[in-house]
Amino acid sequence: MTNNAPRRPDLWTVTPADVTTPEALELLREYYYDVANRYYRLHLGREGSPEQLEAGLADSPSDHLAAPDGLFLIGRHDGTAHACAGLRRLDATTVELTRVYVRPELRGTGGGARLLAAVDEAARTLGAERIVLDTRLDLVEARALYLRNGYREIPAYNGGPYAEIWYGKELTTLVQPVS
Repeated sequence: MTNNAPRRPDLWTVTPADVTTPEALELLREYYYDVANRYYRLHLGREGSPEQLEAGLADSPSDHLAAPDGLFLIGRHDGTAHACAGLRRLDATTVELTRVYVRPELRGTGGGARLLAAVDEAARTLGAERIVLDTRLDLVEARALYLRNGYREIPAYNGGPYAEIWYGKELTTLVQPVS
């Protein structure tokens, strides 16, 4: 896939959003269609049917990405929503990163890194000291993004049906300069 968008991380902003807005739901649908169709192509040699994709989306609600134990972020490129990520609390000090998506035409423009930096800050607001996630081995762009942004492979922490590799990142406390 060729990306003609300039690498301009300064064009990206990331803010918390209500996961139930039409804008959020559109990004979540695109995320689901992207990862589901990649799975279908890899394992079945075809795209998922609209009925299969809609049924799968309905079985994967994102309402857990709302307060008090979750958070949803939208990344905007030049003011338009093109990326998202969600966090949900697993325990008092650990949150799980999920639903990470950057529209294909803007991958490689710095949005993923900007999104993950905002995820770190959002995780801290939830009281987290650690972020974990699971993903599939075929999602190579996502895996590379996580590794570039401080995530390391960890032992499995869940038994999700599509989880093939797990990553974690320790959040260090920001040190305030001494005056």
